[in-house]
Amino acid sequence: MKIRVYYEDTDCGGIVYFANYLKFCERARSNIFFEKGLSPHQDTEFFVVKGIEAEYIKSAKFGDLLDVTTKVLSKTAVRVEILQEVYRENELLFFSKVKLVYLKNSKPARIPKQILEIFE
Repeated sequence: MKIRVYYEDTDCGGIVYFANYLKFCERARSNIFFEKGLSPHQDTEFFVVKGIEAEYIKSAKFGDLLDVTTKVLSKTAVRVEILQEVYRENELLFFSKVKLVYLKNSKPARIPKQILEIFE
C-alpha cells in the first residue's frame, strides 16, 4: 500500500512522528480486507493486536511516498502473526512483527475460513 506523508504525520521538524508508523501499518492491514470487498470489523467479530515488536531504522519525512508491505509469518485457527515493513524507494525505514488474535463477543474465536484465506 502506498502512503504519502502529510504535514499532519510529522513533528515540528518535518519528520514522521514515531506512532504514525503503527498507524500506517494499521491502514495497510485494513486495506487488505477492503481490496477483497470485506471489512476488518464485523459487529462483534474482529482482530485485536495481542503483541507488537517494532524497529525504527530511518526517518521518513514530509512529502515522502512510502510503501507498506505485509507478509504472513504464521497463522493458527485463532491467531495470525505478520511482518509489516515501511519502505521509501526500496530503503527499509521501519518494520514491525504483529500478533493478531480474532475475537468474537470479546473472546478468542476461530477465524472464519473466508477471512483466514485473506492471509494465504
